[in-house]
Amino acid sequence: MHTTPPPAPPWYREVSRTQWKAFFAAWIGYVLDGFDFVLITLVLTEISDDFGLSTVQAAGLISGAFITRWLGGAVLGAIGDRYGRKLSMVLSILLYSLGTFACGFAWNYQSLFAARLAIGMGMAGEYSASATYVMESWPARLRARASGFLISGFSVGSVLAAQVYGWVVPSLGWRWMFYLGLIPIGVALWMRRSLPEAEEWTESVAERDARPNPFRPLFRTRRSATINTVVVVVATVALFLVFTPGGAGMVPALSVVAGLALLALAVQLGGRRGWVLYVSMIVTLFFAFLYSWPIQALLPTYLKTDLGYTTDQVTDVLYFAGFGTMVGCWAAGFLGDRIGAKKAYALTLLASLAFVFPVFAVRNNLLLLGILLFLLQATSFGISGLLPRYIGGHFPTESRGAALGFTYNVGALGGAVAPVLGAHLASGMDLGRALAVLTFAGTVIVVLLVGLDVPARLNRLTDPDGPADHLAEPAPRERVPRASTTGIG
Repeated sequence: MHTTPPPAPPWYREVSRTQWKAFFAAWIGYVLDGFDFVLITLVLTEISDDFGLSTVQAAGLISGAFITRWLGGAVLGAIGDRYGRKLSMVLSILLYSLGTFACGFAWNYQSLFAARLAIGMGMAGEYSASATYVMESWPARLRARASGFLISGFSVGSVLAAQVYGWVVPSLGWRWMFYLGLIPIGVALWMRRSLPEAEEWTESVAERDARPNPFRPLFRTRRSATINTVVVVVATVALFLVFTPGGAGMVPALSVVAGLALLALAVQLGGRRGWVLYVSMIVTLFFAFLYSWPIQALLPTYLKTDLGYTTDQVTDVLYFAGFGTMVGCWAAGFLGDRIGAKKAYALTLLASLAFVFPVFAVRNNLLLLGILLFLLQATSFGISGLLPRYIGGHFPTESRGAALGFTYNVGALGGAVAPVLGAHLASGMDLGRALAVLTFAGTVIVVLLVGLDVPARLNRLTDPDGPADHLAEPAPRERVPRASTTGIG
């Protein structure tokens, strides 16, 4: 007589109440992060009118938040590696909240740009802290789902921002959108008081009293500390000049200087075995931002200027885009757990190419534009919900926060380049076509880099014995990965 085994419980019952609490806390932080960051794209035309900005200057305000991301991601990520993911997450929220609030008091282009620098640092830290916190709290087999669900919070924040924009700006003006930046501080204080620490970090670091220092390779000796401090300053100043009028006429040379400085830091942080992984991951993420951020940054401007849409119509279109991204993030999580994050990422991006040019061919049909934009965002920007899982799997727990924060946010400079490049291209063609060209070309490159598993393949050249996936369910003896993989020690 054969007995039928009981049916497996649904996946969500595998996640404990404590793990769900950890997820929702991080998700709320990411919703507020998305709300704060998207504000600038919604009010860009109003700010331009008030301050008399050109299209390129206005795009530079979006880029401003990316200039300091690499530094914020690395520093706040390292704090998370050493002192816990929760502390890093709280500090990140406080930083971007205060930066957003300060935007409301800006009196000119320069002061607004400075506040955007603070937002960039906080947002970078929030990404690495929330991503590592959630994935190190959830069961290993559900981590792609955790990644996709978490990143969907950014889309929810963008939808909320679009709704609040329609309520606030017509009656109170653009500054009141930024005054709302104080709201996340209450959430940060609640997180500090009631959240548990990430389970995997606790087991791998806190209980062993390991206290890793991911920046140790940069400060081994007094001489190396001095040199690398200069390198950090040079990279920051060069990036600042690239995206401000101060660097006019020197942008190509300054870009090379900044790139070489960041490359030098990446090589040292990666160490003898991991430097190729750091560099190839940065290149992959650079193009990931280059394909996705032209539309994220300049879509409201395109709708207002090229299509002549009203505030209410822009809000409606952004609903379609935001919900498309949100649904895409959810779907990406399930697909990533089923067929693997790399394969899901590449195949979905490949499908997105079918929608890029049709989106910018529609002009007078708001419903059709909304549907096409929904599909494009679901398959293009939505699949980036897998990025935390994809990146995090390449690095061990002891350095994951700093490694993810550094590589992701140096790669995020593609997001700084994207709106400025889109604005420059628009001087020779209409803005819609410029956005379509950038999105299509960048997508093809990322499909090749991720689909062919280029970062991992290159990493095997210098670290042939390194684990294939640090976030996969580990065998007991693999619980503590080798520190040499990322140059620690």
